[in-house]
Amino acid sequence: MFQNYDSHSDPAAHPPRLAALRRELAARELDGFLVPRADAHQGEYVASRDARLAWLTGFTGSAGFCIVTPDRTGVFIDGRYRVQVKAEVDPAHFTPVPWPETRPADWLREALPEGGRIGYDPWLHTRREIREMEKGLAGSGIALIALDTNPVDAIWPDQPEAPVGAVRLWPDAIAGETAAEKGTRIAQALREAGQQAAVLTLPDSISWLLNIRGADVPKNPVVQCFAIIEENGHVAVFTNPAKFGAEVRAALGNAVSVLPLDALTPALTNLAGPVRVDPASAPDRVFALIESMNTPIAEAPDPVILPKACKNPAEIAGMRAAHLQDGAAVTELLCWLDSRAPHLDAEPLTEIDVAQRLEELRVARGILDISFDTIAATGPHAAIPHYHVDRQSNLRILPNHVLLVDSGGQYKDGTTDITRTLPMGPVDPAVRRPYTRVLQGMIAVSLVQFPKGVAGCHIDALARAPLWSEGMDYDHGTGHGVGAGLSVHEGPVRISRISDIPLQPGMILSNEPGYYREGAFGIRIENLIVVEKRESPDGREMLGFETLTLAPIDRRLIEPGLLAPAEIAWLDAYHARVWEKISPLVEGEVRDWLFLATRPLGGSA
Repeated sequence: MFQNYDSHSDPAAHPPRLAALRRELAARELDGFLVPRADAHQGEYVASRDARLAWLTGFTGSAGFCIVTPDRTGVFIDGRYRVQVKAEVDPAHFTPVPWPETRPADWLREALPEGGRIGYDPWLHTRREIREMEKGLAGSGIALIALDTNPVDAIWPDQPEAPVGAVRLWPDAIAGETAAEKGTRIAQALREAGQQAAVLTLPDSISWLLNIRGADVPKNPVVQCFAIIEENGHVAVFTNPAKFGAEVRAALGNAVSVLPLDALTPALTNLAGPVRVDPASAPDRVFALIESMNTPIAEAPDPVILPKACKNPAEIAGMRAAHLQDGAAVTELLCWLDSRAPHLDAEPLTEIDVAQRLEELRVARGILDISFDTIAATGPHAAIPHYHVDRQSNLRILPNHVLLVDSGGQYKDGTTDITRTLPMGPVDPAVRRPYTRVLQGMIAVSLVQFPKGVAGCHIDALARAPLWSEGMDYDHGTGHGVGAGLSVHEGPVRISRISDIPLQPGMILSNEPGYYREGAFGIRIENLIVVEKRESPDGREMLGFETLTLAPIDRRLIEPGLLAPAEIAWLDAYHARVWEKISPLVEGEVRDWLFLATRPLGGSA
């Protein structure tokens, strides 16, 4: 099985670790230390070796950080983790801090009114992050100190080794472009900008550029490495060379050099400038090493990140193919759940049972991995947006509760991510209205047409407006970028209040509004969508979305009187397409169930 349900949390272990860290900081004459969730590549998923935040505090969310001072320890979490953090950290020693409402600089000013020395690992923080914190601390007497070694590592006796996942080739036919062609394109952009080289620190950027995939971190098939691409197109990759077998090296050819990680520092200090480095993603240490030689730096976005986000026709075709198989697997799960719902009293079903069954169905459809740990959440757990089930938290699914299942797969030709919320028997009528408002928000995004130049922040309000009309909202973004056979959460594009990057054809995003009532229930409906060109009567450049995800949306929780005719028409057309595409892939009782689940709303609700 790809997903592990063992609980690695040991609440009693974290206070002694915190005490050991404070002793280490005192020995280094430091008044505090920053402990981020991130690794040197700023990835959402980190290898076991880099899970410092979880090891120290017990918090296992995919975003957040901790600040330790002699008498305070703040665990900073955003809206997705407000409930989860309370269940995972010891409140006697770790204090949850709402972020970004509370800025770390403001928290430090209060914690250290007399000033002090706060250490940080410059490989684990971006230059932009450090700049912003220094700006917030100006005049406080608090200094940020870049450390050569990480004090958490110094007190972690059994810290795992760095991963050495084997590298494999990503077929050119699915990539739609050879690695050489990509390298030529990026190198040309550097030359046009007058830049001699670019430092790449994001593993998914490097994996996309070289048409390779890896196995260093769970769920995301990236190769953990750094790279430098020169204006002539040559790429130097810095990682453990043992990851690269003979076949991969032969395919990469002379245009790519694979070097050990310890060669990165001398390479950075021997570059001719200007060198392009992204302050939003590159470690502070990378900047410092280049600056130490007075080499000019051109601060600019990673040159790969936007080309990677704009999928070409071959990549989109691969994603469509992956969604066909995934839609069939999810349809089989939904049918199975419906068959189990009437018998929950006599035949118990748990959250883990659901996650395992879905994984089995995806394995039968050819997944290489799941794209993230399946969120199978019932009752109060569904109100935790990023809930992770383990054997200790595993709840039995009770009749008359809603079940939220958020999941995805890594297929040989693409990546999927889908959420469905469904009733396990008759449910509280109080669920129907917010469910319908969430559905209306998802439909609004699906239907919208917009002019070129519109960004995710503009689209975000469309998804929230139906909920806002009821005085409701949700504390996460409406959508994230999705990689093609890469990370399920991919930058730089998002649908959120803070995303000002214009949407472009080929960008793939999630469309997933939600609603969460703490301690009671949670609702989320999610499809993946791809930006496409649309016709305009006056020649204006217009865009819209094609929906990639193909699986029934449960209609039993809909309050039909709230839906407008255009919303009903969209839902019926979507279900007609689901039937057309998925029915040939399933059979027997599943196909019969799918026929009923995709009937027009007017005849079934």
